[in-house]
Amino acid sequence: MKLLVDSGSTKADWISIDDTGKVLFTTQTLGLNPEVLNEQEIISRLNERFDISLNKAKVSHLFFYGAGCGTDRMKDFLTKVFKDYFQNATIVVHEDTYAAVYATTPKNEKAIVCILGTGSNCSYFDGTLLHQKVQSLGYIAMDDCSGNQFGRKLIRGYYFNKMPQKLAADFEKAYDLDPDVIKHNLYKTPNPNAYLATFAKFLIVNKKSEFCQKIIFEDMEDFVENYIKQYENCYDVPINFIGSIAFYLKEELQIVLDKHGLKLGNVLRRPIDGLIDFHILNK
Repeated sequence: MKLLVDSGSTKADWISIDDTGKVLFTTQTLGLNPEVLNEQEIISRLNERFDISLNKAKVSHLFFYGAGCGTDRMKDFLTKVFKDYFQNATIVVHEDTYAAVYATTPKNEKAIVCILGTGSNCSYFDGTLLHQKVQSLGYIAMDDCSGNQFGRKLIRGYYFNKMPQKLAADFEKAYDLDPDVIKHNLYKTPNPNAYLATFAKFLIVNKKSEFCQKIIFEDMEDFVENYIKQYENCYDVPINFIGSIAFYLKEELQIVLDKHGLKLGNVLRRPIDGLIDFHILNK
């Protein structure tokens, strides 16, 4: 039994397949970002899913693609946690960009591959290897055009009285905006980045409003300038995207990339289905 896992900070999609690629079960846990969770929190999230805990001894291979796994230190930490839990399995941990690459980019093709979900990332795939110009410093310092960045800007717009009155009234109906509640979630609970990203749905629902349009296009411009244009050949290869932000704001992405003379490639909400095909072909 193989387990394929695509994990962001908010949630992780799990698919179990046999050697022929037949799906045995699918499930979902909360995100398993090692940058913001300790070992006990990760184990607790695994144990919450009956399919995972019941079958852990049967797992022969675990292929984990996750947010927060961009450094050797985090890969080694997570590998050890999984090895202790899935004791009969070979563990392979990659950063989440590899899942995005394998799901969006045909074999041996070159592309710039971006993640726009709870967090954000951008890499160049040369057909074989992944190259990254920008080392992420996490959601506080970076994550342009991500769910958590949009959430931060919405909260700031509301609290600084910049949000139009009608939009602010709708925002109040959609979320608990009590300052103590917000501060508790930001500073006292795990995954504050995932909490911030919950507000991004409001931005997408109201994306035609002038206030939301300004936030969306300003951040997309920042993402192009700070991430995509790090690669000199960005005008020569497709720009592929993975993640709910990219998926639901594809129209806006097209406008911004066209403005810069960049080619929008494949845009997928989640890579997990593409990973099945990849691991069948490369078993």
